[in-house]
Parts: sequence; structure tokens; C-alpha cells
Amino acid sequence: MNRSQINRVFKQASECFKQHHWHLPPNPSWDVTDFGLGDFDRTGLTLINLSEEPEYCEKLMYARQGQTTPAHTHARKKEDIICRVGELTLQLWDGLPEKSEGNEFTIQVNQRPRTHRSGDELHLLSGERVTLQPGIYHSFWPTSSECIIGEVSTANDDTNDNIFVDPKIGRYPGIEEDEPALVHLISE
Repeated sequence: MNRSQINRVFKQASECFKQHHWHLPPNPSWDVTDFGLGDFDRTGLTLINLSEEPEYCEKLMYARQGQTTPAHTHARKKEDIICRVGELTLQLWDGLPEKSEGNEFTIQVNQRPRTHRSGDELHLLSGERVTLQPGIYHSFWPTSSECIIGEVSTANDDTNDNIFVDPKIGRYPGIEEDEPALVHLISE
């Protein structure tokens, strides 16, 4: 990714947070990723680590319509994905997508059990949440023009606990310096 693109995304996300009265803590840890695929507008996500403790983590994420977070799971992390502003769609599988399509499994939506068919979409409105256990593959994208997404989870290890379906995906992008940085990313 170019630094100018990261700076642009930092400004867009900051403006969205301000517009919706989300106040970030001093010196939060920013992460802007295209997942190593080189197309941030299609496969991109902006994340801010609000809290990283040995037992738990809290993140705030920002995505624009047209951006998809690619299908992945976690070996150890249990997480709640919360639509804070806008509308969010998730596609969920109870195992590798090509091996589990159509299987039924139970997930927690808004703290209530719900039967879900592997590969189907789940739509969340502002304030709604889904709890994802380790091994549940998920992909997500905003269905509104932009979306603020919350995550509360067990301990976070983005380097070792993200298992993507696409083996070409890398968690952190390379950065081409074409202008001064407005913010430094957690990968730097």
C-alpha cells in the first residue's frame, strides 16, 4: 500500500468516528490493511486496537461499502463482532467453506442461540452482535455506505491466529513511502 492511501484512509476513518461521536483513546494503535492483495478498495479494513491485554482485546474497525474482509477463522480467539454504526453483513461457515457448505450449526446472535446454515449470510444492524467461536470461518462487509464495527475478544494474536482461506493473503501490507506518515501502523 502507498503511504498516501494509508493517510487518506486514516482521515476518512477519523472523520467517520468524529461524525458518530466515537472518541478514541490517546495514541491508539492503528492498522490499515489490504491483506497483501493490493486492492484496498475491494479487500481492505481499518482497525484500531483500543485495548490489548493478556486475557482480552477490544478493537474498533472501519470499512466502506465495497470492501470485504476475506474469509478467515481463528484457532484460539473467541470474538463478538458488533455493528456499531451502519449495516454489516457476515458470511459464516462452521469449517472450511468448501467442505461445510450447507451444514447447520448454532451461533449466538444478540446473546441468543440461532441455527445458521454454513455459507449463508447474517445481516447485523447498528447495535447487533454475533459471537464467533474458534473454527467458525467468517467474511464480512458493510451493506451501508460505511460501517463502524466493534470487536471484543479473547487475547489477540494477529500474527499467528488468523487462518485465511486464500493462502495468498498476508495480514500486514508492505508500505511504499510516497508522502510523510500521518499515523504509524502497528506493523511498523
